[in-house]
Amino acid sequence: MPDLRFDGRVAVVTGAGRGLGRAYALMLAAHGASVVVNDPGGALDGDGADGTPAQDVVDEITAAGGRAVASTDTVATPEGGQAIIDAAVAHLGGVDILIHNAGIVRRASLTEMSYDDFDAVLDVHLRGAFHVVRPAFPIMCDNGYGRIVLTSSIGGLYGNHEVANYAVAKAGVIGLSNVAAMEGAAHGVTSNVIVPAAVTRMAAGIDTSAYPPMGPELVAPVVGYLSHESCRVTGEMFIALAGRVATATIVESAGVYRPSWSIADVADHLDGIRDRSEPVVFLVVPDGHNDHIRYSFAMAGRAR
Repeated sequence: MPDLRFDGRVAVVTGAGRGLGRAYALMLAAHGASVVVNDPGGALDGDGADGTPAQDVVDEITAAGGRAVASTDTVATPEGGQAIIDAAVAHLGGVDILIHNAGIVRRASLTEMSYDDFDAVLDVHLRGAFHVVRPAFPIMCDNGYGRIVLTSSIGGLYGNHEVANYAVAKAGVIGLSNVAAMEGAAHGVTSNVIVPAAVTRMAAGIDTSAYPPMGPELVAPVVGYLSHESCRVTGEMFIALAGRVATATIVESAGVYRPSWSIADVADHLDGIRDRSEPVVFLVVPDGHNDHIRYSFAMAGRAR
């Protein structure tokens, strides 16, 4: 089976000068997409700027016969996010695919993390996602087509030591993607989350000597599928780690109903409350929010 193509599509990839973003941009361009390669070229902690990484990727794409433009605007401000999407419209004719991959790392324990380091990470990962989704989303809805892929993390799902800022941002991205999926469903716009793991410069300081092969090339095809017009999946989370591709979801226990509760009742029924032997899952689309409410209401109704 020939691989899927993106001819005629315009993709925006943030954080595309290095690592995973670079792999996404090169893959999409090799399969026919025109690409905005966005990267301000800062250090791992977000400081500084260098236009070379973004331009190098553009040069690599154009040398192979593809079409791409460089953007060094930052996702950390509304103005920067708008400029990134404006570049896609002005230079490439629109925006069909948005992949928010940009990220920085500032590590500290929860007892020592500064407010500046907390905000700086949220500005790039979480607010940065909103800063590009917000201007791109109405364009996609008006065109009746769009593919959004936002980046979460294992840290966003389960937390990790010394990265409260990163964990908060990556958990928040999931909520943003879910809303985009719900509001985009009637307009041909899908939104999904990639939970990737690869050995890139963001793994600096981590001993990866015992890791199996886990380069960006093992993640990029999953992002490519979620970006493709044939993808009908929306409101989901895809994991790509060391060759393993899976989905993650929020699971609830069936729960326990009582017409009234005391604190002691909660303690007495804790095993039943926590029993996940019959897990309950509510899909984001078409109506997971209200399905959750209806499920609880139905349990109360059956008990009457």
